[in-house]
Amino acid sequence: MTRRLTYGLRARTGRPSCPCQLREPCRRRGAAAGAGRSTMAGETGQEVRYCSRFPYLCLKFTLIVYATIFWLIGFLVLAVGVYAEVERQKYKTLHGLFLAPAIILILLGLIMFIVSFIGVLASLRDNICLLQVFMYTLGACLILELTGGIVALIFRHQTLDFLNSNIRQGIKNYYDDLDFKNIMDFVQKQFKCCGGEDFKDWAKNQYHECSGPGPLACGVPYTCCISNQTSVINTMCGYKTLEKERLDLLHVIHTRGCTDAVLIWFMDHYSIMAGVLLGILLPQFLGVLLCLLYISRVEDIISEWDKPSNVLLEQDQRPEIEFSNVGCCKCYPGEETYA
Repeated sequence: MTRRLTYGLRARTGRPSCPCQLREPCRRRGAAAGAGRSTMAGETGQEVRYCSRFPYLCLKFTLIVYATIFWLIGFLVLAVGVYAEVERQKYKTLHGLFLAPAIILILLGLIMFIVSFIGVLASLRDNICLLQVFMYTLGACLILELTGGIVALIFRHQTLDFLNSNIRQGIKNYYDDLDFKNIMDFVQKQFKCCGGEDFKDWAKNQYHECSGPGPLACGVPYTCCISNQTSVINTMCGYKTLEKERLDLLHVIHTRGCTDAVLIWFMDHYSIMAGVLLGILLPQFLGVLLCLLYISRVEDIISEWDKPSNVLLEQDQRPEIEFSNVGCCKCYPGEETYA
């Protein structure tokens, strides 16, 4: 008498399309499960296995939800980046990656979208290769972020010099790129600062240098000015400030540089920054851990299926698997039957 297990899609040879049908630890039912089954168990001397699917399904659906959330976030970031780049093309007069935050958003969104899509597909199909690609990519991103942060802290002076150099380059083209102009204006107003290293960085701009033409010569943008609680904005408040000493400008404009101002703000709000860093790094670490557990579970299931329940059984005496009434993920074993 042969034994047949009904699962969903009929497969007379080979392993099941989804490995969740067999998995240790299993609870066993012996010969007392029923009259017909007791006869079968008495003849074969084998116990029928009923494997627990709960840990497998928990890991599977958790990974699907995790990857889907990041997939949607990546799609949203990509859409925002594409929209911003389309708008930027209408007014762009300067080429440059540093001056194009929309390009950075597009690259970030594209990477998140592709990697998360691989994670969704791998978790749905239990594909070990794709699961490993997803896990290694998350791990590589996590390591790069940690390494970059550590290197920036160790070489903080070089990091500040690099930022100041890029800000000066942006100041040269302040009126030619609306993206950088909007970002610089926001930072100067929000953090009450002026320029990169200090307010004299604005002498790098052709309109603000003291030898430049027009009323902006030897001045700074109005976003560097100290606000005076009036509803009318004086756009010429920074007029001829670059030719004066710092002490003469303490009540006129903000004289400290924006890199120092932002750094001081980070140090004063270290708890907020710690929360932001945890919010960025912790989900990636959990994703790597979740992938590792899921890959281990799937590999154990596959190895359990490959291993015969009794080495004395011949190949033609092993259980015949039949798949019917398949679930949405082809991973829902049905009731067992015997022929």
